Amino acid sequence: MSDAVRHAHEASLDGAPIEAALADAFAGFGARHPAQRAVADAFIALLGDPEDPFERARLAGHFTASALVVSGDGRRTLLTHHRKLGLWLQPGGHADGDRDLARVALRETEEETGLVGVTVRPDIFDLDRHWIPDHKGVPGHWHYDVRYVVRAGDDETFVVSEESHALAWRAIAEVADGDAYDASLRRMARRWLDSPA
Repeated sequence: MSDAVRHAHEASLDGAPIEAALADAFAGFGARHPAQRAVADAFIALLGDPEDPFERARLAGHFTASALVVSGDGRRTLLTHHRKLGLWLQPGGHADGDRDLARVALRETEEETGLVGVTVRPDIFDLDRHWIPDHKGVPGHWHYDVRYVVRAGDDETFVVSEESHALAWRAIAEVADGDAYDASLRRMARRWLDSPA
């Protein structure tokens, strides 16, 4: 851990308990996934920023949360054809001040898919920092996306929201190997296939 990241981590420990827990979770994620350690360090550093990184008004970059929505049988994931980006992606959205990012991932899943009876696993499943291009007067900015696994309940009936063109259940193995999907979504699909359900 670099001195700057260590300082941000220590500063977050002096702040709100949820931010300290997030700093620990980011550090633990980086330790478990060495290829993403630098990304985890960037997330820890963002926690120490004096401008609230949980608000979308911080245009240099801010926290978002999303979900790998997994079917009851563990073989499929529910994807949204994102209206603004034109890509098949996992559901997710802005924290809008909420520091409980697992709750944000669950809320965004429910809002964007209409699924009922879903549950979120509390451990961070993936981290991804990605660029969002300018759109309708909002300048381009970074999303620091914290990703969780959300499991579908018995009813897998979905409802397309205004944020999507479409929703579809896709085989996770297809997503893992599919060149048409975002690289970070493929990484999550591979991680799911490699982990015990």
